[in-house]
Formats: sequence, structure tokens, C-alpha cells
Amino acid sequence: MPQSQYRAREVSAKTQEVVDYNHNDSLPGKPLHLIIPGGIIALASLAVIVLVAYLTWWEGRLGQATGLTLITLLVPFYVGGVFLFSYGYELYNLPRAIRLTVIIVFVTLASVVIVAVLFFVLSSGKGLPGSSDKKSGGKTKVEANKTPSSSGGGWGIPNIGPVIAMGGAGRTHTREVTREVVREVEVPVAPRSIDCPYCGRSYIPAEQNYACPACGAATPKELIEESQAPKSTGSN
Repeated sequence: MPQSQYRAREVSAKTQEVVDYNHNDSLPGKPLHLIIPGGIIALASLAVIVLVAYLTWWEGRLGQATGLTLITLLVPFYVGGVFLFSYGYELYNLPRAIRLTVIIVFVTLASVVIVAVLFFVLSSGKGLPGSSDKKSGGKTKVEANKTPSSSGGGWGIPNIGPVIAMGGAGRTHTREVTREVVREVEVPVAPRSIDCPYCGRSYIPAEQNYACPACGAATPKELIEESQAPKSTGSN
């Protein structure tokens, strides 16, 4: 069986050699029949492995045990696809195919580890500017604005008011200005009794379901409003 004249890193010349070998009916084997399905299997397995890793350690939709199990099942398919590709690419040279398979798998593993570390760093926010502010729950530090004064030091704090410091060295007197809040509260008015216009009985409409307890007549609307109105006060 003829040996390849080019190394694996010489992609252009190597690929043309493989195509010419495949079209030469006098040579045994068809390397493209191994390269194409092997490459498809390897790429599909790698894509599914990356997807499972993303759903497991980035999105959290899959448990770690499930993710590791799926990846363990997919790795042999990926390695097998890479070997088929390498075996056809190296024109059935088994030692060179094994060496190329090891190189591709190692480079892929290193790339996956680098990408996984970058995803983890970006998701946790470590090492990024402003990440400490995000983890502190959005709390911001308020610093007092110091203003010089001839009579002493003074500064202001928002929502509290000015604070003035007076005195000489070693002695500081402070004066805090606070605001007094006055809130008006409406006090409900107790209903007053009225006299029934029919029988003269005195009663409170709200307590008797707005009907006279003596004659049973309904309380007129104007008397209901009179009983609910506040009692007027006047000066003697």
C-alpha cells in the first residue's frame, strides 16, 4: 500500500493527495469513504457534548450526574469518528492515524477546557469590573461632601440635613437638624339620634336598620343625613 508523501499539517497538498488516491481505481481502498462519515460522526458527537455541557454547567437544566453520564457515552463516538477520519486521511497508515487521532482529541479537550473556564468566569462575574457592586445587592457607598468653613468643619448628608462641626482641635460639637412631620388623621363622627316624624320615637337610624323601632316606618333620607352630619358648635 503506498505511503503518503505529505504530513498532516500540510492540509492543501494532503487533501489533494487523498482525493487523487480515492479516484485512482488501481489503488486499494477509498479513503473518502472513511473521511466523510468519520468527520460527520466526530463533529456531531462534539456538538452534542458541548450542548450537554452547556445545559449542565451553564443553564443548569441537567443534573451533573446526568450530564457526566451523557458525555461519557458520547466520548467514544467522538474518538471513533476522529480515528476513522485520521485513518482515511493518512491513507490507511495505522501508526500515523493513531498519532493524528491523539493530537486532534488532545487539542479538542484543551479547547473545551479553556471555553468552559471562560464560561464559568463570565457567569460568576469574578475578575470583571463592577462585579463587587453587583454582588453587594446594588448598595452604594455615600460619602459626605466636606465643605470648608471659617468657623469650623461642616458637611451635609442626604435625607438627614446639614451637620455642622464647631470648636477647636481635639473638641468637636455637632448639631443635627431634623424635620418634624405632622400627619392629619380624620376621626370618624358618631351618628346622632333623630326623632321619628310619624310617632315621635327617638332612635339612631344606623343602629335600627334605618327604620323606626316603634312604628316600623322607614327613616327619611334627610333625617339619615342629619344623624350622620357632625354636630355644629357655636359660641354663647
